[in-house]
Amino acid sequence: MEQGLRNYLVVTAGYWAFTVTDGAIRMLVVLYFHQIGYSPFEVAMLFLFYEFFGIVTNLVGGWLGARIGLNRTMHMGMAMQVAALLMLTVPDAWLSVPYVMAAQALSGIAKDLNKMSAKASVKTLAGDGQESRLFQWVAVLTGSKNALKGAGFFVGAALLQWLGFRGALYALAGSLAIVMIATMLLLPAGVGKMKSKPKFTQVFSNTPAINWLSAARLFLFGARDVWFVVALPVFLYDVLGWEITTVGGFLALWVIGYGLVQASAPKLIRGLHHGRGPGGGTARWTALLLMLVPAGIALALELDLEPTGVLVAGLVVFGIVFAVNSAVHSYLILAYSDAEKVSMNVGFYYMANAGGRLLGTVLSGWVYQNQGLDGCLWWSAGFVAVAFLLSLRLPEVESSAAGVTSGA
Repeated sequence: MEQGLRNYLVVTAGYWAFTVTDGAIRMLVVLYFHQIGYSPFEVAMLFLFYEFFGIVTNLVGGWLGARIGLNRTMHMGMAMQVAALLMLTVPDAWLSVPYVMAAQALSGIAKDLNKMSAKASVKTLAGDGQESRLFQWVAVLTGSKNALKGAGFFVGAALLQWLGFRGALYALAGSLAIVMIATMLLLPAGVGKMKSKPKFTQVFSNTPAINWLSAARLFLFGARDVWFVVALPVFLYDVLGWEITTVGGFLALWVIGYGLVQASAPKLIRGLHHGRGPGGGTARWTALLLMLVPAGIALALELDLEPTGVLVAGLVVFGIVFAVNSAVHSYLILAYSDAEKVSMNVGFYYMANAGGRLLGTVLSGWVYQNQGLDGCLWWSAGFVAVAFLLSLRLPEVESSAAGVTSGA
């Protein structure tokens, strides 16, 4: 097995292990703190810093990875996740809202350090001029992450029932620590480290293609979360009368399915880019198609069509198109970057991604309260329309990152 593929598989395995703990800790926190009497608003507040620090971490993490190497930032993320898990094993009397928010902030920092490091490493490991391979590798890494995060929801619930809250935390922390040690031994040092020490101001990209792509990414993920995070589960529970377990299981299955489609994106659009990676045109037409989905769901609900069938069918279509569009974005940020600056570009890009999630999460509650699910869906369509307009400035992928940069 060639060295690049071997190292990619090691990075992917470490990312998978981390992702399962990320999904599991979210489910553990939601279920356990609901059980001990936290209000829904208090439970939601526990994740506020988790999302906020994603923005900060992606901005700083890419710069840090370029200075000290992506292996170190990936393992820093794993170590911080172990610490975040162990922080929650204290007695219940210590588990105040500020304390748990701090633990979730640490987990959020860990998650984005690990994600940025793993995805930026793929660019280095795939090699220059390997656009088709790069698209396949990043699609598998990203898609499998989303599928495993959905699986982590089930793991967290199962461990809570089987081992209890603290037993589940110890099991997750111990497993991740073992994986961390294994990847530290198996991966070469210095992956992604720049030869010169970059200044912090260099994290703000001066490549137009990367700036346009990052702006489009912000609105793309805002479009998903503005109706998916708060509005959809509340609507399913309050209006359609679904049980809590049914709502959670359905959304977990959607995330898993979305991840599987994302991993299959290179096969789904294989004939559209002639054996190479996709370019700006693919990002545009998938965004245009995606814009029609939430608008169509909103129109169907306003016409009083049967809501359960409309939402289930709409979610399936939305998940497929969104997964392909997201996979194309995840490839383009690597294709538009040269190997020397990839970690900083990826960090900047995922800062925009985190900003979109935070914006969508906040708006999801506010818009649903004032305009209902229909309003959230129209906001989603509007956000995708903005992402489409921003994608008009995205160039096609040249044979090398330098070609993209000069032609942007």
